[in-house]
Amino acid sequence: MRDFSDLTEREILALAIANEEEDGRIYLDIAEGLHEEYPGSAKVFTEMAGEEGTHRRRLLEIYREKFGEHIPLIRRQDIRGFIRHKPVWQMQPLNLKAVRMLAESMEEETQHFYRRAAIRSTDVSIRKLLGDLADAEVEHERRADNLRAENLPGNVVAEEDAHAHASFVLRFIQPGLAGLMDGSVSTLAPVFATAFASNNTWETFLVGMAASIGAGISMGFAEALSDNGSLTGRGAPWIRGLVTGLMTTIGGVGHTLPFLIPSFWTATSAAIVVVAVELAVISWIRWKWMDTPPLAATLQVAFGGALVFATGVLIGSG
Repeated sequence: MRDFSDLTEREILALAIANEEEDGRIYLDIAEGLHEEYPGSAKVFTEMAGEEGTHRRRLLEIYREKFGEHIPLIRRQDIRGFIRHKPVWQMQPLNLKAVRMLAESMEEETQHFYRRAAIRSTDVSIRKLLGDLADAEVEHERRADNLRAENLPGNVVAEEDAHAHASFVLRFIQPGLAGLMDGSVSTLAPVFATAFASNNTWETFLVGMAASIGAGISMGFAEALSDNGSLTGRGAPWIRGLVTGLMTTIGGVGHTLPFLIPSFWTATSAAIVVVAVELAVISWIRWKWMDTPPLAATLQVAFGGALVFATGVLIGSG
């Protein structure tokens, strides 16, 4: 890896050409990933890719004039100081806000690169081109804003943002909530049944951990295998399964950990407090993300939790 200050003018131009090629491909990848769900934003990124192609052609013309046909392969990851962007194919499914922020950071980085390169250049024509491209990047940001205004009128932006919100709920919030509810509620019965049957906090802890981890694995597989996302638009099944499994385990482990306290009644009291917090969090998520009235969300979750808790206590005390 080399420092930017060590590059020759030939290498700076080669790096600039590679950057424009890569940025153009990134924008096209984003456009391809967005075109089904967000056609307006996809068009913006397609036109931005066209702008990068124009910059690349201008760089190629002056490179041929100064240095000939061969262009050494120099990429931004070979030079210290460049931001390492996550590849678009690793960002699937694409988040609208995330790709907009990515584009903004790329434009800012490119502008800064051209400014630094122009300062270091001793060739008048190269320096002029690099300065012009730095100005073009500023104009490109304005152009991107204009493209968004042309292709994304207020109603389209609102529709795309609403769709992005709904997709996030379907792909992350809903499976996470299902897992948290299952882990927090379904493990109450075995944990408190064991606690009141044995009066042994360590045995209760072992049962709670086994129930939580087992439920997490079961719920994770059930969610992943129930729907591959192709028809429902709920995204990659393994992501949903992972979210569900983790949240299920977390929900059960929460009220299991207090049983590491040796004193039975202290541990049980602490576990009951944790259960109340878990149920409050579930109620809040249902109100915040699932449009459930707060009173209804609280009563429904409290009733279900109380029913399972009472089942465990009755069985353990019997």
